[in-house]
Amino acid sequence: MSKGEGQRSSKKCLAYVAAFVVFQTAIILVFALTVMKVKSPKVRFNAMAVESFSSNNNNSTSVNMRLLAQVTIKNTNFGHFKYQNSTLSIFYNGVQVGEAVVPRGRASARKTKKFNISVDVSSEGLSGNDMNSGVLRLSSSGKVAGKVHLMKVIKRNKSGEMKCDWSINLATRQVEDLKCN
Repeated sequence: MSKGEGQRSSKKCLAYVAAFVVFQTAIILVFALTVMKVKSPKVRFNAMAVESFSSNNNNSTSVNMRLLAQVTIKNTNFGHFKYQNSTLSIFYNGVQVGEAVVPRGRASARKTKKFNISVDVSSEGLSGNDMNSGVLRLSSSGKVAGKVHLMKVIKRNKSGEMKCDWSINLATRQVEDLKCN
């Protein structure tokens, strides 16, 4: 083996090591930009129904009802989302008429967690033309806060916010036009 051949093989080895380092850096960069990017979960009312309903015969603007709602928490992260007890509020013309508690839980990685909650809604003492027209327009808002756990090492605080609008037809007692942002 001549002196020139040894230098050529060491240069070749150095080139392979450099190519391997560049390749590993690219893999780590792609991994960091996709998997490690933590997003906020999406919280929504998926479906809703009127479970019980009563109104004051003397005053048609007073309505009491219990709504059964399916809440979904969509976790698009590569780690699970662990959230604390939270509150979702129901509003009529900006005034709170109901409140529901979301119990603490966990949404698995890249999955949607679905569960049902009951909400008591009382519009006593409120006035509005919506109730006289036979349609009650309601809205809701809430925030579910927790932590996203990536690979049991990285933990990031994230929260999902919900804003939904819908109408209740007082004659048929059906939920209509449920829209969530």
